[in-house]
Amino acid sequence: MDGLDDGCSRDQRLRRGTERSHRVLVDVISGSTNEKSNCSKKYRRQAAMAHLSLGFKLDRFLVAAALVLGGTSAAADAFPSKPLRIIVPSAPGGALDVTTRLVAQKMSETLGQSVIVDNRAGGDTLIGTRQAKDAAADGYTILAQANGFVTLPAVKRDPGYDPLKDFTPIGLMLRAPMVMYVGADQPDRTLSDFVARAKSHKLTYATGSVGGPTHVAAAMFLQAAGLNVTLIPYKGAGPAMTDVISGRVDMIFDGYMSSSGQLKSGRLRPLAVTSATRVGPLPGVPTFQEQGMDFNYSLWLGLVAKSGTPKEVIQRLSDALGYALNNKNLNARFQAEGSDPSFVTPEEFGRYLKNEMNQMAKVAGDLNLPKD
Repeated sequence: MDGLDDGCSRDQRLRRGTERSHRVLVDVISGSTNEKSNCSKKYRRQAAMAHLSLGFKLDRFLVAAALVLGGTSAAADAFPSKPLRIIVPSAPGGALDVTTRLVAQKMSETLGQSVIVDNRAGGDTLIGTRQAKDAAADGYTILAQANGFVTLPAVKRDPGYDPLKDFTPIGLMLRAPMVMYVGADQPDRTLSDFVARAKSHKLTYATGSVGGPTHVAAAMFLQAAGLNVTLIPYKGAGPAMTDVISGRVDMIFDGYMSSSGQLKSGRLRPLAVTSATRVGPLPGVPTFQEQGMDFNYSLWLGLVAKSGTPKEVIQRLSDALGYALNNKNLNARFQAEGSDPSFVTPEEFGRYLKNEMNQMAKVAGDLNLPKD
């Protein structure tokens, strides 16, 4: 022990030193203490420095613990501190795109930040969906989706995502029936006319997304009617609708919101709606059930975020979505277009998605939809 023997073991010296009060600690370090001890001044100084080091480490631990425990809450309180992005995994002009833009505008009012709509079309919505999955789980990247979100895993060999594991539900934007259309120049005036023509001619139908709602709704109808009509897939609803209007393709299913312009201009003819009752803006268009077919289908559009996004952030986004849907003008517009913009909580939407996924897996099997 450096040739010193003051009657204290090294452990005793350290223990005594670390038990000193802060006043004594400062005095020892400064050399101003008058306190008597059997321990040498050198070891009192060592013990004091050990106490100081221990206190510094404890302070660092407490600060780190506070950051861990309070960090999530603080982040949620500050959210959002920059613009948000909603990825729409389809081309502009479709029902999902139009609805998302209307909702995003209202959400931005209460969030206090811009909400930018980013169209990432391609791969039957897989490109945009995968980009959202790879984004940070901080709530600044949101994914807008429709029925195909829970259908594609049943018709794709490698969709690259799991709807229930990779994403957290925020809420529904709306639910709405779909409309079966033919071009205005087609000879069909009723659903019966189309069925009769499909049985005697080789007809086609269009979709902007394989496995998406326009595809699944049409395929379900054709199976129910016992018809063999050829699918013509497109990269987006816009090009698909253009070819139906021109007569290059015979039929398409679409939401009223995204097709109302072409309908009002006289370029499309509606033959039936997929709801159980007639749609407000189309009182003259009968349902499939009215025309003798046991068939109905609902389009849903909703918002999800990456799994792992803090619950407080999801709640903030849910509140903003509720604000948008409860806006008097926007709510009235959706209802006038035959849609149901009823607000649901993230938990309710999660249960809805799970049920939809189970149902669509069965539908895909029943329709023998090819898995590519």
